[in-house]
Amino acid sequence: MLRLWGRENSSNVMKVVWLLETLGLEYERIDAGGSFGGTDTPAYRAMNPLGLVPTLEDGAFSLCESNAILRYLCNAHAPHSSLYPTAPQPRGSVDRWLDFQHTALGPVQNPLFMALVRTPPAERDAASIERLTIASGRIWSLLDAQIALGGFVAGEAMSLADFALGPHAHRWFWFPLERPPTPHLHAWYIRLCAMAPYARHIAAIPVS
Repeated sequence: MLRLWGRENSSNVMKVVWLLETLGLEYERIDAGGSFGGTDTPAYRAMNPLGLVPTLEDGAFSLCESNAILRYLCNAHAPHSSLYPTAPQPRGSVDRWLDFQHTALGPVQNPLFMALVRTPPAERDAASIERLTIASGRIWSLLDAQIALGGFVAGEAMSLADFALGPHAHRWFWFPLERPPTPHLHAWYIRLCAMAPYARHIAAIPVS
């Protein structure tokens, strides 16, 4: 059975759980990271040198980095799934948005999350929050325009690109902020919330 290490409120764990359940794969999730600890042990660092979550175990094989785990699960356990196309161009399009989540969205929304959620109100930097909100809004506006083309991030069908960005969209709409209008993004988010695994493992989990 697959084993997934990571706490349920981690956005990177959420995306993997969402995919595991969508693919109907049996797995065990083990709380790790944050208040649960357990990521500084030699055994864990052997699987994940950075001591982060998630980490996937598949028999004797272990893998870290959430988007790499998404790709692996499809390649190893659902090779014919349309979520990760095999043709080079459709797959390249999906890969582009998986990278976009790390390189474009992460550098602005992750600090915004830390500033709004993990920082006590009395210690928050209003100017920094405003700057990060504007920067995050620009990225989400790009996604809004992309989703307008086909209804999903990488086109007309759901793909791993949606799994990578979906947990972060929930945080974005949860933040108590003034956001730019993104009707296509919001409609996509509402569709995700209607999916049972997303509703249960992402939308229903407190942002913390």
